[in-house]
Formats: sequence, structure tokens, C-alpha cells
Amino acid sequence: MRIALLSYRSKPHCGGQGVYVRHLSRGLAELGHHVEVLSGQPYPELDPGVDLTRLPSLDLYNDADPFRTPNWRELRDGVDLLEVGTMWTAGFPEPLTFSLRAARLLRARAHEFDVVHDNQCLGYGLLQLQRAGFPLVATVHHPITHDRRVELAAARGWRRIGVRRWYGFARMQARVARRLPRLLTVSRSSADDISRDFGVGHDQLRVVPLGVDAEVFRPPAEPRVPGRIVAMASADTPMKGVGTLLEAVAKLRTERAVELVLVAKPTPGGPTEQLIDELAIGDVVRTVHGLSDADLAALLGSAEAACVPSLYEGFSLPTVEAMACATPLVASRAGAIPEVAGADGECADLVPPGDAEALARALGGLLDSPERRQRLGEAGRRRVLARYSWKSVAAATVDCYAEAIERAGRARKGVARC
Repeated sequence: MRIALLSYRSKPHCGGQGVYVRHLSRGLAELGHHVEVLSGQPYPELDPGVDLTRLPSLDLYNDADPFRTPNWRELRDGVDLLEVGTMWTAGFPEPLTFSLRAARLLRARAHEFDVVHDNQCLGYGLLQLQRAGFPLVATVHHPITHDRRVELAAARGWRRIGVRRWYGFARMQARVARRLPRLLTVSRSSADDISRDFGVGHDQLRVVPLGVDAEVFRPPAEPRVPGRIVAMASADTPMKGVGTLLEAVAKLRTERAVELVLVAKPTPGGPTEQLIDELAIGDVVRTVHGLSDADLAALLGSAEAACVPSLYEGFSLPTVEAMACATPLVASRAGAIPEVAGADGECADLVPPGDAEALARALGGLLDSPERRQRLGEAGRRRVLARYSWKSVAAATVDCYAEAIERAGRARKGVARC
């Protein structure tokens, strides 16, 4: 098959979208398919055999210059004007504007692709492609409406108006999702949430869990660092639960020697940096970012415990990556995490989301018990090998492509008969 894989932004080393695009495209290529990734900034890192077509936005959220005002000479067309105008009015334009740019390019190259696979964009441009007869599949990792609820709960005063405006694109995503015949998602928990929040029928949804490269993410050959805890956060937002973890670490450090390595890029002066200062734990917390898969696997393998403190996860790749490294895990009983990690005590100790006391107790208990750490770590590794591989993800996705191509063919025949 000739596959166009769309991703409106694809951070290579953090955030599920970039990880998903890289590994799925590699798995599809290994199955013999031709994959071309269309992406806006930040662009993904892709494996040999996968093509990348850059669809540059105005890059208004570049880490080095966020919310920048572009020079008028940068404005190329009406889509650019829409992008900057939405940003100036406190909205987030990228899902819509990327979809319009992708639709324009794909309509001009329609003969080059058999199927289009959208990754979490759900912009109105997809409906243009649908009307043009393209076979379409879309992946929704989880409904963005959940992020909006969590941020609204944490916001106060005028900030709530800003949050509502920023997440205005969620209405578009719900409308587009209802119009697409096939949506992929990563867990039964996400499927239920998408059905409820977006008004999508369960018959439109197919669950294809994410995978992990178990040859890269594997148990360490070197001894683990005593007292080291590793956690990952793709965004400096309340939903990732980093504040809860920092409070738990502040409690733990009064009882024992601990070190938290946080794989994240906190916003300068943002909530994570502020809380580290308030809790006076800067001497036992360090942040790292931009790690390769091999470096991340080595870091996870160096820890006595991993932690996923999120208030919600549609799947949770960090959970699977930690289990693949046989690193014992403490995680929130939230979203799809119990579905991914198994029941409490099977491969991970699960705690109520947002409960710093419970998180500190669970981490302390795990650090105090070498036998329990070994048992949970080995069970996690076995679960990953049995359930989560990118090869199986790619094969299941190809089945959905075949259904989409057949469905589009039937629709074209029906139009021709009319």
C-alpha cells in the first residue's frame, strides 16, 4: 500500500505523537508498504525507508520563541492568515491549519496514495479529503476534551476563559470524528471516552494498543542506582500529575536518600519549576530531555522504581517502556493505566490519582523491598513481550487500511451507478 501518514506536530523524543509516528511508520515499512509522513513542526525523526514531507506552519509555538508574531512577509496565503489570527485571539490553530495544508497537497497528488491515516489532528481538511473519495483512517489517542476538563479544574478566574478559548478546536475534532467511518484508538478506556465525549458510535472504533521496541527497552546489565526514581512528562500541565509526584518526593526525602530524574522540559518559571523551589527539593530532582530511545532505556534501567503519576492517560507509553526495562512501577489508577499495566500488584502498584500521601507510601514501600521490586519488574517485562510490539500494531493497522480502501471503493461504485 501507498500510505500518507499525517501528524500535525511530531516531537521526536517526548510526546506520544512523535513516538507513534516513528514506530508505526517503521513497522509499516518493514511489512513492505510505502509510507510518506506529512508533518508540521516540530518534525519527527524517521527510520530509513520512510519518507518525510514537511508541511511548515508559521511555527508560532517554537520552544525558543513561543507565541511569536511573524513578519508579514512570512504570510503566504489565507491559511497562514487563519493561523496567526487564531493565535492572536488565544486559540490553538494547528490541527485545523495543518489539515487544510495536508488536504491541499494530497488532492494535488491523489494518484500517489492508496490510503490516508490521520494521527490525532481531526481537522476539517479531512472532510475535504473524504468528499474527494480518499480512503481515510484516523487515530485518536484520547479525546482532547479530557485535557480541557483537567485544565479548567486547575484554572482560576480569567484563566478559565483562556483555557476554553485555547481548546476551542475540540468542537471541530468531535464533529470530524463523527463523520469518519473508522477511528483507531489505543485502549478500551480511550474508546469509551471518545464515544462519550465525541458522540462516536462504538462500531466506528477499533482498539489497537501501542507497542515498544523490547530489544531497545530491556532489563539493564548494570546495577540500578539506589533510591533513584524516574518519571516522564510530555507536557508541563496538571494532567501529567508532576505536582503530585514532587510532593511525594518531598515527603520521601525526609525519610531516606532519594533522587528523582524527571524526563521533561519544564516551562521556564512554570508550575514544575515553581513547585520544586517551594518544596526545596532542587537538590534531589533533576530534569533531562531530548534523550534517544537508547538513552531513555538506559535511564529507566538505572532506576529502582519508575513512576507514572498522571491524572489521566489514554494509553501511557511510559508505563510500557518502564515495564519493558523490568523497572518496577508505581502508577496512578487513572484512565487506561490499569488496562495497560494489569491489576494492582500484578506488574505495578496502583494508587489514587492526585494523592501525594498514597504515592509516597507506595514508592517508599517499593524502595524498601528488593524482592517486590524484582517480582514486579519481571512480571512487567513478561507482560510487554506477550502484548505490546510495534510489529503487531502495524499489522492490525494495515487491516484497518484494507477495510477503508474497500469501503471507499464501494462508495465510488455506488456513485457511479447513480
